[in-house]
Amino acid sequence: MNVLKPHLESTVMTLLGNGVPQREIARKIGVDRKTIRKLARKSAAAPRAEANSSTLATGPEARPEIQNPPPRPPVDTTTGMPGRPFQPARSACEDHREWIEEQLRLGRNAMAIYQELVDCRGFTARYNSVKRFCRALRSREPEQFDRLEFAPGEEAQVDYGEGAPTLHPSGKYRKPRLFIMTLRYSRRSFRKVVWKSSAEVWARLHEEAFQYFQGATQYVVLDNLKEGVITPDLYEPELNHLYAAVLAHYGVTADPARVRDPNRKGTVECAIQHTQSTALKGKRFTSIEEQNAYLVHWEEKWAASRIHGRAKRQVEEMFQAERPHLKPLPLTPFLYFTEGIRTVADDTTIQVEGSWYAASPARIRTEVLVRVYATEIEIRDVATLQLLRRHPRAYRKGELHLPDAERVFNPSRQTHYILDLAHSIGPKTHALCLALFDQRGREAQKTMWGVVRLVPRFPALIVEQAVETAVTREHHSLKAIRAIAEQLLHRALAELEEQPTSPAPPLTQQHDLIREPTLYAEFFNDSIRR
Repeated sequence: MNVLKPHLESTVMTLLGNGVPQREIARKIGVDRKTIRKLARKSAAAPRAEANSSTLATGPEARPEIQNPPPRPPVDTTTGMPGRPFQPARSACEDHREWIEEQLRLGRNAMAIYQELVDCRGFTARYNSVKRFCRALRSREPEQFDRLEFAPGEEAQVDYGEGAPTLHPSGKYRKPRLFIMTLRYSRRSFRKVVWKSSAEVWARLHEEAFQYFQGATQYVVLDNLKEGVITPDLYEPELNHLYAAVLAHYGVTADPARVRDPNRKGTVECAIQHTQSTALKGKRFTSIEEQNAYLVHWEEKWAASRIHGRAKRQVEEMFQAERPHLKPLPLTPFLYFTEGIRTVADDTTIQVEGSWYAASPARIRTEVLVRVYATEIEIRDVATLQLLRRHPRAYRKGELHLPDAERVFNPSRQTHYILDLAHSIGPKTHALCLALFDQRGREAQKTMWGVVRLVPRFPALIVEQAVETAVTREHHSLKAIRAIAEQLLHRALAELEEQPTSPAPPLTQQHDLIREPTLYAEFFNDSIRR
């Protein structure tokens, strides 16, 4: 059986008597903790001496083995010899202090500094010496937090948290989403829990908060959740279109916080923590309506009546002072819409919910933004959101909202167009086209097109005379009108050839703009000499 040696047992007993922890004793002398525990029980069961001094006890019950040992002399850390006063050890890096401080300011680590000390400065100590020296030199300044103060009615902060467990329609208890809007000046809050969130739910919660406060602030600070911010950006974040439209309706400007910067909206963060730890801690609700009613009761009775720790004023008192500075609510409610991207078809229309709407002036095969309201739809430019068209909403699938003037092929529009061209040629041509359409209907458009398209080939006067001649002869076919026009054109050209031509005027030799021939000769001779 293994027995602990006497000198080790004496050492363990001495350390236990000095109050050294058992774990530390086991680490220092390498004795199992179970053995140390047994010795500790033995020491506790043994009777204690009445005297506890450095001198020997007198009397028949004196026990020298339990006397305190005399104090040891101080040890010199440089030589390890006793009898000298304690002095702190001098680091081997002390001679290079200024250079090491400069390297630390440059952001270099201890290993890089050690390597350069060895290579360039003849350093002979170990890396741990450099590491300890650098750790002592690094001083971290305490992080500064700016205190944000705002005027009454200037800012509100919004965020989502977790509500208390509530009985879900599925039959299980789940935690809904807790929406909180807190006025930055008075710290008055609006709280409501919802099961699911979306862009419309997020916007409607803002509306309910403004109506609860009976006014709106100038700015609202939010984080970069998808319901509010589509594309986070430090300089130009892109807001959700529905959310931006709701805020514009109430005259509020969104100010998204930077990514991973919760301190910018610390007021609402504290409000969420206060609600979860005080109002909802350890509670369960059978319905989401019950939890919302409890939150309203808790806000009005307890949260609003509390004295704010930093402001040293009652929250309700500050809210009453802030209320006159809130923006008045608009008279008309906001009209909610859903958005989508559509591509303009080759007939200049887009399809929305099974119906078609005219999209011009948007070009064919380009994308447009569609906003569907309860009674109408809007077509906007994707990039600039400029309004292009507005139509009443169709409630029957297959319905077409396309004016006749914008149809790619419309017989009525073609007829009016042909008649306008015929009128520009002459009254006889216009009368003929009208008579053709009255007699044959839309089928006569082909003949009418042939008549008006004779103009590029023949002058309008020739076409007008040919139509008049054909009507007189009762020949209303296009071939007859074209043959008569050719005859009239040949006759007109023959008459022009028979007319005597006047001789050309003689060339002018004398004019102010014509120089003397001698000047040209001198210029030519000078250029040859050069």
